Amino acid sequence: MANEQFYERFPRAQRLEHWLLVFSFTVLAVTGLPQKFAGDAWAETLIAGMGGIEMVRVIHHLAAIVLLLESVYHGVVVAYKMFVVRVRWTMFPQLQDAADALNAVLYNLGVRKNAPEFDRYSFAEKAEYWALVWGTVIMAFTGFMLWNPIITSRFLPGDAIPAAKAAHGAEAILAALAIVIWHFYHVHLKTLNRAMFTGKLSAPEMRAEHPAELARIQAGASEPIPAPALIAQRRRGFIPIATVVSILLLLGVFLFITAETTAVTTVPKPSAKVQVFAPRTLTPTRVPTRAATALPGQTPIAQPTQKPSIGPAPIPASHAGRAVCQVCHVTGVGTAPKNPADHAGRLDASCTDCHKPK
Repeated sequence: MANEQFYERFPRAQRLEHWLLVFSFTVLAVTGLPQKFAGDAWAETLIAGMGGIEMVRVIHHLAAIVLLLESVYHGVVVAYKMFVVRVRWTMFPQLQDAADALNAVLYNLGVRKNAPEFDRYSFAEKAEYWALVWGTVIMAFTGFMLWNPIITSRFLPGDAIPAAKAAHGAEAILAALAIVIWHFYHVHLKTLNRAMFTGKLSAPEMRAEHPAELARIQAGASEPIPAPALIAQRRRGFIPIATVVSILLLLGVFLFITAETTAVTTVPKPSAKVQVFAPRTLTPTRVPTRAATALPGQTPIAQPTQKPSIGPAPIPASHAGRAVCQVCHVTGVGTAPKNPADHAGRLDASCTDCHKPK
C-alpha cells in the first residue's frame, strides 16, 4: 500500500555484508561437503562437475579467504559501534532471552495464550548469530590446521590433525543443516522476510516479529546519539587501535594462506596396477638328493642327503650396509641370483626378514 509505513531494519552496508556471507558460505558448503564424503557417487559427481579435486580445493580456499576478510571487517564495524557510537548491545544475550525462550515454548504448546514480545532481536536470532560466530571461529582454527598440517604438528601432537578434520567436517554439516532447516524456515517459509532485500519492515511485520521495538519507536524512545564532538574524540582514540589490530588480523590471514604448501598433493592414478602388499613367506631351499640302493629289478628312489630343511639363503658378508636389494636381484645383474617368481612385488625392507647375514 502507498501509505503503509515502513521501518528501517538494516542499512545498505549490513545488507551487502550479509550477501557476501551468503556467497562465501554457500561456496564453502558446496565445495567442502563433497570432500568430506569423497567416494560416494553424489560427491564424486559434484567434484568432477567442478573440475576435479584440485580445482575444488582452490575454490574452497578462496571462499575461506573471503569469509576471513569479512570476519575482520565485521569485527571492526561492531567495535566501532560499541566504543565510538555507544549503541545499545542489542545482540548480546540477556536474562530476558531465557524467559522469552521458555514463554515461546509454552505458547507453542498452548499453555500460554500470548506469544512473547521481542525487541530488536529475538532469542532465536541471537542464538543464530552467536552460533555463526562460534562456528566461524571453529572453522578458522581447524581450517588452519588442515591447511597447514606441518606447522600444526610442530606445536600439537599429530593426533590433532585428524581431530581437526573430524571437527571441521562435523561443524560444516551442523552449519549447513542450521541454515537449511532453521534459518530458511524462520526467514523464508514461516514469514517471507524481505529486510535483507529492501532493508525495511512494514508496520504489520514489525508488530508480528518485533512488537517491543515497534512500541519503543512509536513512543519516541529513539536511540541516543552522542554529540559530534564526543564522537570525534572517541574516534581519534579508536582509529589507531583499530588500525593496528586490523593490520595484525590481516597479517594473520596472509600467514594463514601462505605459511606452507599443503602437505596433501593429489597425484594422477597410475596407468598400471602396482602391488602394494606382498605377504612375507619363507622360501624353501632345495635339498641335494642321492640315489638309494635298490634291489634287482627295482627303480632307485631319490633320497635326501640330509634332513629336509626350510630356510632362505643367507646374505654374504660382503652385503653389509646395503639396503637396496631389488636393483640387482630383480633381473639378476652380474653374478647376483635372480629373485624367484614368488618374490614378485616384495620390497627391499622385507628381504632381511628371511635372509640373514652369515
